[in-house]
Amino acid sequence: MSNFFSKAEVTSSGRPVFLRNEVECHLLSGVDLEPEDHHHFSPLKSGIFILTTHRLLWLPSSSATTPTSASAIPLAAISHIFSSQKSLKSVFHSPRIRFQVLVSPDGRVFDPGSGSGSGFSSGSGSRSVVVTAVVRGKGDCDGFLVKFWDSWRTRAWESNETSGSGSGTGLASGSGAGTGTGGGLYSADGSVRMVGVAGILRKEQEMWESTDKSLQDAFQDLNALMSKAQEMVKLAEKMRQKLLSGTGSQTSGTNDEDMGSKEEIQDWLLSVGIISPVTKESAGALYHQQLSRQLADFVTTPLERAGGMINLIDAYCLFNRARGTELISPDDMLQACSLWEKFDVPVMLRKFDSGVMVIQNKSHSDEEVFARIKSLVTKPEALRNGISPTDAAMTLGIAPAMAKEHLLTAESKGLLCRDISPDGFRFYINLFPEIDPCNIYFVKDYGICSTWIKAVSTSG
Repeated sequence: MSNFFSKAEVTSSGRPVFLRNEVECHLLSGVDLEPEDHHHFSPLKSGIFILTTHRLLWLPSSSATTPTSASAIPLAAISHIFSSQKSLKSVFHSPRIRFQVLVSPDGRVFDPGSGSGSGFSSGSGSRSVVVTAVVRGKGDCDGFLVKFWDSWRTRAWESNETSGSGSGTGLASGSGAGTGTGGGLYSADGSVRMVGVAGILRKEQEMWESTDKSLQDAFQDLNALMSKAQEMVKLAEKMRQKLLSGTGSQTSGTNDEDMGSKEEIQDWLLSVGIISPVTKESAGALYHQQLSRQLADFVTTPLERAGGMINLIDAYCLFNRARGTELISPDDMLQACSLWEKFDVPVMLRKFDSGVMVIQNKSHSDEEVFARIKSLVTKPEALRNGISPTDAAMTLGIAPAMAKEHLLTAESKGLLCRDISPDGFRFYINLFPEIDPCNIYFVKDYGICSTWIKAVSTSG
């Protein structure tokens, strides 16, 4: 059966589209999914196996020869996870993860989110199928199994809000926290104070226990802060989705001020956070590959707002700000961008002759940029005084540094000429192609050269 599993949505870069409040936990590469009895579904070969707080996801590898859709198994459909058994036979075989899934009456994996699963329960004589995940690639199979158990027992899919962390657990009784500091044989609680060597040892123990309690309280506060930060990220994502969904339906009947405030809120919410950032702990050996795909998805919106091209440094700052506490290094960013050549993603890394590196859409056309620059530089004022990178930036709607790179590229193509002065760079239209080398004194009464002469004579 080809439709035994639920289909999982993926982005244009091949990353899974997560559900609300769903977080990626662990990842394995080179995983086959096989049925125990070879009757319920066709085996899925050599894919990426992702564990989240809500589902198990199987994604086909980029090198797969046959097209296979991504599949999902809700953790709510799993009725049992088999423990890993170490034996002499397992030493010579690929690691295996076995789990039992519930099957709905229509012969598919039970999905609590679909209508087919209504009225279906695991205790009403339901059928089940044992699925085996054969790990043929490199990865921490034991670590995956541990997090598999944790995610399944936590049952995060049953509630959108996690309960707040409780108060700190009490330490061992007799910690001496209430012991008085005054003299005498009795402490503040009425117990006999221990003196001598025993008293010194007891006081040292109390000090260590007090320090340990302070550390536990501090880490509990840190965990609470991280939990609140995740809640804020989820709230921001929810608000951003509402704003994006309402933009198309409320375009008419709104004034410019309201639209400007909405765009400002969208920009702010866009940079608040990524709900499930790729980490080395979750992705393992595939860290840079998955980071590259997630980065390709992230830069799509900033590229649209920046005119199809953004400086690599700006993208690095935006991406790190969105990741929150899971920061990446510049080397990780550069390596993730360099992997785009191997993936079918709509963005690419480009390096100008000056060494400036940018991220741009593959649909970005230099010819279109050159046409806009040419229309700007052939205006009468520009013919007389030339244009600066700031002028080009205002026309192209990009940063001056990026506009300067476009002007230098246009110069290398023979479209512009450059004048360097104490005031900076000025670019002019290139008139040399208009000059006849056989008669350099002949002035045409048409073309750009004629327009330039008229503009200069008018100013004089």
